[in-house]
Amino acid sequence: MTCANAAPAEGYSIVKKIPLPGEGSWDYLTVDEGAPRLNVTHATQVQVIDIDSGSVVGTIPNKLGVHGVALATDLGKGFLSDGKVEKVTIFDLKTLKPIADAAAGQKTDAIIFDSATGRVFAFNGESNSATVIDEATGKVAGTVDLGGGPEYAAADGQGFVYDNLEEENLVLKIDARKLTVDQRWPTGPCSA
Repeated sequence: MTCANAAPAEGYSIVKKIPLPGEGSWDYLTVDEGAPRLNVTHATQVQVIDIDSGSVVGTIPNKLGVHGVALATDLGKGFLSDGKVEKVTIFDLKTLKPIADAAAGQKTDAIIFDSATGRVFAFNGESNSATVIDEATGKVAGTVDLGGGPEYAAADGQGFVYDNLEEENLVLKIDARKLTVDQRWPTGPCSA
């Protein structure tokens, strides 16, 4: 059985379209509200758009299978998942230039920043794990075994990260300090 999505709220409309050049797949969008910029992952690059003007203000090129961007604005750093080469690229938010790389698992996909712990969580689809990176040092702090292929995640700002295991029909509550799965909640009767 599959759960149906709720009907969209009334009143939404398109107010602006921003054309982006290039071919290939698109994945996650990440807003840097302080800039204000929109980071758009696009096949082999991240395009950074000025939200007010709608113009592309920069590109992070030469990535093989970029999926997501996490922002640690307190340190002026961004982290992007480069899924085909099993790494996370750390870059400067102002210059968009790479600073360092951190090793990750197979098919690194979604990536988020947990402000409560100062840690970045990169979710590895084929390794069934999350690689955890310390924002300040850029070093791997550990790996969380998830027991299934992760999809997108969210941090609650209190030290917990939530992720869904799509094929297992589970939502996980991850303790971002202990690097353990705290709880597993079935999503049935919904299914992938």
